[in-house]
Amino acid sequence: MAVHEHPHRSPGFHLSAAFRWHRTGSKSAVSARLGTRTAQAYALASLRILTGFAFLWAFLDKAFGLGYATASGKGWIDGGSPTKGFLSSVAAGPMESTFHSWAGDTWADWLFMLGLLGIGVAVMAGVALWPAAVAGTAMMALMWMAEWPPARHLSDGSPSMSTNPFADYHVIYAVALIAVAAAGAGATWGLGRLWARLPMIRDHTWLR
Repeated sequence: MAVHEHPHRSPGFHLSAAFRWHRTGSKSAVSARLGTRTAQAYALASLRILTGFAFLWAFLDKAFGLGYATASGKGWIDGGSPTKGFLSSVAAGPMESTFHSWAGDTWADWLFMLGLLGIGVAVMAGVALWPAAVAGTAMMALMWMAEWPPARHLSDGSPSMSTNPFADYHVIYAVALIAVAAAGAGATWGLGRLWARLPMIRDHTWLR
């Protein structure tokens, strides 16, 4: 009877191959996670910069009358009021008369313009994102109430032409500000890391 000898296979071969596969797979998984985090960081940084620019541009246009939302020669530096036109035209909502009384007041103009400038610069630079988010959300809430999307009709009875009873661009801006602050999005394409190292900021993290 013939005897067939099987070649001896060392178990070390299988263990070594499995180890190499595990190590390679782990590296691939880590690289994938790092790539995902990098993409998320860039996406949030882009959102931060665009949102900040929206506020900064509104300030520049209203301050200097660049001919977009504010006509040339009617800017703040020309004696125009950045709040009078908008607040005096409020025609719906529970604060209609209040907004009319605020329209064109010096304190309202200064508060509005400083808010636009401060939020725009801070968010674009990636610093003081939480204070900017709080201030920006408060501003957007007031502007949302001024436009009052839930209204189907204005105070004179004409259709409001509201496209959504709740979610308009003011809500989206507010959520974007909160999102970039919560994610610490100032560290990418911004000065967030340097800002966080300042002694006062290290002791008061809500200023980040």
